[in-house]
Amino acid sequence: MNTAFLDYKTVDPGDLDLSPLRKIVPNLVLYDKTAADEVNERIHDAEIIIINKIKLDANNLNQAGKAALICLVATGTDNVDLVAAGNNGITVCNIKNYCTESVAQHVLLSMLALSHHFNEYQLSLKQGLWQKSEQFCLLEYPITELRAKTLGIVGLGVLGTAVAQLAVSFGMRILVAESFRPENSSKNDEQKKLEFKRVPFQDLVSQSDVISLHCPLTPETKKLFDLKVFQSMKKNALLVNTARGGLINDEALLHALENKLIAGAALDVLDREPPAADHPLLTSGLPNLIVTPHIAWAAKEARQRSLDEIAKNIACYLEGAPRNVVTG
Repeated sequence: MNTAFLDYKTVDPGDLDLSPLRKIVPNLVLYDKTAADEVNERIHDAEIIIINKIKLDANNLNQAGKAALICLVATGTDNVDLVAAGNNGITVCNIKNYCTESVAQHVLLSMLALSHHFNEYQLSLKQGLWQKSEQFCLLEYPITELRAKTLGIVGLGVLGTAVAQLAVSFGMRILVAESFRPENSSKNDEQKKLEFKRVPFQDLVSQSDVISLHCPLTPETKKLFDLKVFQSMKKNALLVNTARGGLINDEALLHALENKLIAGAALDVLDREPPAADHPLLTSGLPNLIVTPHIAWAAKEARQRSLDEIAKNIACYLEGAPRNVVTG
């Protein structure tokens, strides 16, 4: 089947094995990137469309006359008009649980870097402070242990659970925020199984030494971390966000960091990606703020799994038993 991968470079900079996918769809055309005004032309004759972050709206899908399957190289589906896809008889499949280990270790990396003031000590070296020191070590910045600290998890899905389990191995106590949606409040099987204590969000905010975000961006969670929340957090608290940038009010976070309402933050996501050059979180120069370019998911093993999962999705679809189907 004619297959077009519209933004292949977002997954593979040149270090992955594409053979499992080519074996399933030998007529595979790869595009490193696709501009919005190129989408219709490139999907016109495609029966299978593979995308990561490319947007497919109703206009695109109405003109994709031969399309039967859209494969998302991601779990999120907000870049595809699922209703329009259904109206055009197009099956949409995503992938799940392909980057769990990568994201979890990035969260622990962020926690450790902040608690050890890793960036600040690297800067001290570059400034020659150790070389000029009269002592054998530098103790400019206080280093704290994670053991016996409280980690608050907002969103106990697969990723939140993996982070919690790693944190337990560091001797951390785990709190999990209760669901923001009432219909999910009775779903406590995971809590009983993992023995993680669920508490109201405000209790988690006030009691946690580290908070890690793993919840979706919804009307209930948009800009959830505002000035009021930061004022409720511990002064020594750290915030790690590998979920969605829109969960945080950027202006409030800057205020909290500048005025030492919290001790530090590590962000792998921003509200707009790629961000503008003058994005305030990129230009602040704050030593207690770490920003990484949406790479928590991007371990080589995770990216390879993403391609392998796409191959499985296509194979199952061709066999008449589609998997990971999402609908509007």
